[in-house]
Amino acid sequence: MICSMTGYAAVARELPFGTLSLELRSVNHRYLDIQFRMPDELRPLEPAMREASSGRLQRGKVDCRVGFAALPAAQSAGQLTPDILQRLATFNREVLAVIPDAQPLRVVDILRWPGMFGPESLPVESLREACMDLLQTALEELAATRQREGKKLQAMIAERGEKLRELAAAVAPRIPGLIAAFEEKLATRVREAVATLDEDRLRQEITLFASKIDVDEELSRLTAHLDELSRILRAGGTVGKRLDFLMQELNREANTLGSKSVDAEISRVAMEIKVLIEQMREQIQNIE
Repeated sequence: MICSMTGYAAVARELPFGTLSLELRSVNHRYLDIQFRMPDELRPLEPAMREASSGRLQRGKVDCRVGFAALPAAQSAGQLTPDILQRLATFNREVLAVIPDAQPLRVVDILRWPGMFGPESLPVESLREACMDLLQTALEELAATRQREGKKLQAMIAERGEKLRELAAAVAPRIPGLIAAFEEKLATRVREAVATLDEDRLRQEITLFASKIDVDEELSRLTAHLDELSRILRAGGTVGKRLDFLMQELNREANTLGSKSVDAEISRVAMEIKVLIEQMREQIQNIE
């Protein structure tokens, strides 16, 4: 299945000693970039959380926020740490001396300050185990949202690919008519310019014109690229970079088609093809 790099997941769990919450936000990025924001008690888990996330995600900029709100009952067994309490009081006075309008520390802020009840105030190992379990749940939810978004992108790209194929198929039948019209126009001009018509020269001019406007090769490559697009969409997986490269190839053929155009209709078709390619390319930037 094709996945988008855009997704969101938020999960929480009530524990005997507090509430643990975890939020994942994912947007498009060239590579996989994971940033963690978490309490100091859980900071040692970052390598394991990064490894678990990397196992599920291939690309995207991911922001992982972990929060923990301890219950007062979980802290009641501990005692306030005098050193931390004294430092907070000093900091509070210093800040208010410089910024009188600043809000002073509240009692609830002080009680929730990391380490205020000592290092043994919370069952840290249980908290870390719950955090890893919660991360797996969040990753499942994030993967589901990215898959749903990827399914929409897949359908949109496939639809535009078919429109592009129809436009390309409309170009080829116009070429013989353009060559015939040029032949008649050139013959008339030659007859007006010279008394006798040089048939060999006329054929050479027609052949040269036909070679300049011949877009059969471009149309063949365009069709081949569209076949590859359909194959990639059906196969699914991590295909964002491959699709982006394919859009570059399609755009190259569209540019060549437009440069060879000597007909207003073909020029219009070439422009529509480029618009469709650009629309697909914008959406492909969000695919993993």
